[in-house]
Amino acid sequence: MSDQQTPTGMNALTIRLQDEMFALEATHVREILDPVPITRVPNAGDFVGGLINVRGSVVPLADLRVSFGMERPPADADTRIVVMEIDLDGEPLVTGILADKVYDVTDITAASIEDAPKVGMRWPAEFVRGIGRRGEDFVIIPDMNRIIRAEGERSSSLTSTERTDR
Repeated sequence: MSDQQTPTGMNALTIRLQDEMFALEATHVREILDPVPITRVPNAGDFVGGLINVRGSVVPLADLRVSFGMERPPADADTRIVVMEIDLDGEPLVTGILADKVYDVTDITAASIEDAPKVGMRWPAEFVRGIGRRGEDFVIIPDMNRIIRAEGERSSSLTSTERTDR
């Protein structure tokens, strides 16, 4: 279990991405929205390819499936946007996260959370804070700070490369 995990576990919003269940810290969730119009950003990467309007504020829309190498199915009746506020280097960052389905808020006990295995996972281990249990199901606990930082660095380096190629 990482040092970010509290000894008491976590209160989590469980979501589905493809056939996998993920747990987002419920304390960071501001609201859950039905799909809204997305304004595509020219030359933006796949992780944050668009912006949405949330009560008059411009909010970047991130797709965790990109970070985890998952396919991106078209939106359906279960698709939702989870609006979160994440503390990134001491600054609040509000972002929308696409979810194939939102389940519920649940407690994941500290005893049921383990470190992500270094081998045998199909996802980048550095993006997984831990693996928890919800009943008989495994729940992936993503490290949102690492994901956002890494995707931001990737986008910055692509933009710099594109500028020097011109």
